[in-house]
Amino acid sequence: MSEIQPATRPGQERYVAPIDETPLRAIDVVDVDAVPESQWREAWKRLRVSPLFWLASVIILVLAVMVAFPTLFTSADPNQASLGKQFAKPSEGHPFGYNFQGADIWARTVYGARASVAVGVFATVVTVVLGVITGAIAGFYGGITDTLVSRLSDIFFSIPVLLGSIVVISVINNLYPNRGFWGSVFVVVLALAIFAWPQITRQMRGAVLEVKNLEFVDAATAIGASKLTNLRRHIVPNSLSPVIVSATISLGVFIVAESALSFLGIGLPQTIVSWGNDLSDAQNLVRSGQHLVVMWVPATALAVTVLGFVLLGEAVREALDPKARKS
Repeated sequence: MSEIQPATRPGQERYVAPIDETPLRAIDVVDVDAVPESQWREAWKRLRVSPLFWLASVIILVLAVMVAFPTLFTSADPNQASLGKQFAKPSEGHPFGYNFQGADIWARTVYGARASVAVGVFATVVTVVLGVITGAIAGFYGGITDTLVSRLSDIFFSIPVLLGSIVVISVINNLYPNRGFWGSVFVVVLALAIFAWPQITRQMRGAVLEVKNLEFVDAATAIGASKLTNLRRHIVPNSLSPVIVSATISLGVFIVAESALSFLGIGLPQTIVSWGNDLSDAQNLVRSGQHLVVMWVPATALAVTVLGFVLLGEAVREALDPKARKS
């Protein structure tokens, strides 16, 4: 049986390029010694070309420098007040003037970042640690352990974070009214973490349930790895993607929560300079429009800070999303 030749148009000749002139040879070359890239290395490659990541990084970097070295941004003392300067106009070294107590607005905004960011960072760390531990144990061991952790997290999850924090802080304030800076920060962090950990627990549990049945976990078990080794070295590291994204966004949420609690007069004491306390002090000036600058300077700093962490969380989510990595 003769081979069927494809039809060609009159005057058209078939042409097959030599193999040396085609890119097939370069495409088919495989480096057998190449080490497969990890999920985090691939995520970093995507982050490096993300405008959201760099914008968020600039905001967070400026905030970190402001917290660590506030004297680089202002030379004024945030606690020094003089009624003779009440509502004084901006001047050299005091770009936003003075508040109703005669304290420098910009200095209080700069130094107020330390307390607000400290609460956000430590509350996020405590929440993530509790959530990762409880979620990993519940998802990996299952059974009665999963039931107990899930029901306990449901109880705390049903209580609004701000409402529960108000109750906890109010009780501690009555028992221990005199606390320093770090003591006050610890109380707010504890109150927020108590009611915020169930969200991380649920995310971690779901990720562990998905990862523990994958082939590489079975392979590790086949070569003799114990359950604890599998959980610590293989399952938990590969289940952290959704937790990292949630923690990044939650950091900004906790900063807002601290400001809200301080605004209500329940969070940090008035003796501590924070954005929430400055907003609380300025709320009575809303009706007098000429003094709104007292309120919008710390409010703008708070909004930009939260925006930075939200943008970072969004960039990290896109970088760690498996569907996005395939595109």
